[in-house]
Amino acid sequence: MSDVHLPSSKIPLTFSYAPSPEGTDENILILLHGLGDSHAPFAKLARSLNLPQTAVLALRAPEQIPYLYEQAFQWYASFDPLGDIIVRPNPTPALEVTAKVLNHLTTDCAWPPDRIHLFGFGQGGSVAAESALAWWRKELTRTSSKSKIEEVNGGDKDSGGPSKEEGVQMPRPLGSVVSISGPLLSYPTLNTPCLTPLLIFHRASLEKGVFTSFSKGFTRVQEVVKPGSHGEENMPRSKDEWEPVMRFWSEVLGRRMGDGLYEVMTGTGP
Repeated sequence: MSDVHLPSSKIPLTFSYAPSPEGTDENILILLHGLGDSHAPFAKLARSLNLPQTAVLALRAPEQIPYLYEQAFQWYASFDPLGDIIVRPNPTPALEVTAKVLNHLTTDCAWPPDRIHLFGFGQGGSVAAESALAWWRKELTRTSSKSKIEEVNGGDKDSGGPSKEEGVQMPRPLGSVVSISGPLLSYPTLNTPCLTPLLIFHRASLEKGVFTSFSKGFTRVQEVVKPGSHGEENMPRSKDEWEPVMRFWSEVLGRRMGDGLYEVMTGTGP
């Protein structure tokens, strides 16, 4: 994956991309900033994480917050005309954009889905988790439709058609999601929960039942709760707070085997 390029015309957002420092891009980490921020600080954060064999792609949200002069962006409409926060926002526009990014990475750049990892803070964390679920739903539909077509075309070995074993299509989950204080905005109703591993980090800032929602949507959910006031949203602030996130990445990031193998935990945290 070290020869991957990202044509800006195929990504419908302002972004910052950097290959892995050692030139071996086995993974790509997509970073989604929080409400009122931009991609620039997260591009800097990504470089400081120094995750081995991992390229980084920091995306800027598509909408500038109305009536603000500074570079403050939102992934979806967050305020009503009076300036009050929208309690039940509609993330569909953001999910449509991230779907285009994921399609570009998997189709045009040939990234395996299980090597694509999402990281988001606050609103960006919600979009990251919802994007992983949206990808999974699409994969379930794709594999179900393909299986039905193969059943119609026949799968009998004796008839010379493809066997059921040869025709099995498995849905492809994304590599992982890390959400910092970003809850799901929907309540998942999936017969087959998403296989993407997910870590949710917060400071007791999420409402009761949020972990249950994640567990309904994902088969593997890890919750990390750190001290803080209720409702407080902050990124991890120390090496100790980053440690569970780094350990999680050490379990889910792909590695190219051979001489000079790097372990994720050797990366320098912020």
